[in-house]
Amino acid sequence: QVHIVESGGDLVQPGGSLRVSCVVSGLTFSTNVIGWYRQAPGRQRELVAFIRTDGTPTYADSATGRFTISRDNAKNMVDLQMNNLKPEDTAVYYCNAPLGSGRWGQGTQVTVSS
Repeated sequence: QVHIVESGGDLVQPGGSLRVSCVVSGLTFSTNVIGWYRQAPGRQRELVAFIRTDGTPTYADSATGRFTISRDNAKNMVDLQMNNLKPEDTAVYYCNAPLGSGRWGQGTQVTVSS
């Protein structure tokens, strides 16, 4: 059974940085594409970024140039480094493993506010 745990969410000021992490168990991590999504209040869940098995990333337009996704197959972990955060980045951030599956963690809250 796939188990996903996100962590690292926090309150941060606009322009600040934050790293959120996702640890996945119950699947062969290295052979799966992993994604980060987010959901703001009153809005649909949206894809932020995903990372392929070879480490190649893809980003949503809103994340390009500010966010970096990375993976550590030895730790079954995917990180999302977020820089130059904006109030509109406020959301619960979720890990999706494998990408496109119905498997999600509990999410981690990121709040960008002064």
